[in-house]
Amino acid sequence: MVGDIIIVGCGYVGTRLARQYLGLGQSVLGVVRTQAGVERLAAAGIAARRADLAGEGLDALPLDGALVFHLAPPPDQGREDSRTRRLVEAFTRAGQPQRLVYISTTGVYGDCGGAWVDESWPARPGVDRSYRRWDAEETLRRWSDASGGELAILRVAGIYGPGRLPLERIRQGVPMVRAEDSPFSNRIHVDDLVAACMLAMERGQSGAVYNACDDSPSSMTDYFLAIADAAGLPRPPLIPLAQAQGQVSAAMLSYLTESRRLSNRKLREELGLILRYPSLADGLPSCL
Repeated sequence: MVGDIIIVGCGYVGTRLARQYLGLGQSVLGVVRTQAGVERLAAAGIAARRADLAGEGLDALPLDGALVFHLAPPPDQGREDSRTRRLVEAFTRAGQPQRLVYISTTGVYGDCGGAWVDESWPARPGVDRSYRRWDAEETLRRWSDASGGELAILRVAGIYGPGRLPLERIRQGVPMVRAEDSPFSNRIHVDDLVAACMLAMERGQSGAVYNACDDSPSSMTDYFLAIADAAGLPRPPLIPLAQAQGQVSAAMLSYLTESRRLSNRKLREELGLILRYPSLADGLPSCL
């Protein structure tokens, strides 16, 4: 692909993505919301620009013909992603990207009752945070159809990696639901997600959706127990789901209402991703 790389929302994942491209000699611009973010990227040797998807700065970005990664999160409330809508509006003034890769969430599938889910599964968001991601996907599909700009969407499972483990929660002894009440969930190591992002930009079919996850669905309880064991911490106390209200955060409870096992076959076969960490057991040692 020819064009400068722009990473909108250059945080935990985006910084690692930028470093990979810089290592290949590619020009990269990280877009962040705050001056502190600009300084953080500059310290890492990454060119940065401040722009707020809820406000100003978008029209000054060099978007025309660029290769854009949209990693910025939606607003915290509502069912629409006004930030993605403002980004698309800015394209009409600052220039149309050649190609855009959007990081969505597997939450758009909603509760699937533990079934194996591929990209043909219908989107049925069950909570507002997932509706916002679905709204962003639809906004970007309309942009692609109208402008001819290429679009690939990664529906990403729970991200873990160095500095991205719930170690403090485990140290505090916050309860987790017992194994028999914990639904299926899915994960991906940040390094594998970065590789998936780059492959989606390079060779993803325009309009295509790809599940970005490892090979090994498990449960949220399994995840917390595995981290505690690997870090040498006491395992969290386990409680029935019926007793979790008030002892487990509202955000965690919302994740525990949905169960699905994700297939990454399309990611592996169509994009050619070879997972460095196909399971949590493979990936945890790199995080500790």
